[in-house]
Amino acid sequence: MQRCGWVTQDPLYLAYHDREWGVAEKDGKKLFEMICLEGQQAGLSWITVLKKRENYRNAFHQFDPERVAAMTAEDVETLLQNAGIIRHRGKIEAIIGNARAYLSMAQNGESFSDFVWGFVDHTPQITNAAALSEIPTSTPASDALSKALKKRGFKFVGTTICYSFMQACGLVNDHITGCICHPGGQHDPRVA
Repeated sequence: MQRCGWVTQDPLYLAYHDREWGVAEKDGKKLFEMICLEGQQAGLSWITVLKKRENYRNAFHQFDPERVAAMTAEDVETLLQNAGIIRHRGKIEAIIGNARAYLSMAQNGESFSDFVWGFVDHTPQITNAAALSEIPTSTPASDALSKALKKRGFKFVGTTICYSFMQACGLVNDHITGCICHPGGQHDPRVA
């Protein structure tokens, strides 16, 4: 069984690749969690963040935007001592700021899910790349998403991070054509 070349044999990574990456996610709070986690990987590998995901969920109230938005400077200082997460002040503060931006959007009647999915016309974009080298690291859609998120106050949402977010949440499906998880493939383990 062939998988995308970026996935290792680490069971956590295999499960993520096979069951999450590229699967269309529409839940606004789950999308909020993922945009925050994607920002944490800036300068690092995704497996580093993935291995710390449960620690992040515990540290940031399961990514409940209201509880995260209420976190204080004292909470930031405490989190900087938490070895279970990436101890980078800017990244920690970004999660809190992103929660505030998320809530501001909600207060203005803007659904985070509808907003994000609007950048792909609410339809997952299927890539038909035979090799990883054919898959971009950013697109005009991720450029636009990045710009729009920054305008709303989000941090650590550059175009490459946004494209990675779009891949992770299934706005684009970038499984290579020979991968068992490609929609046109012979076997998709997520569909039993």
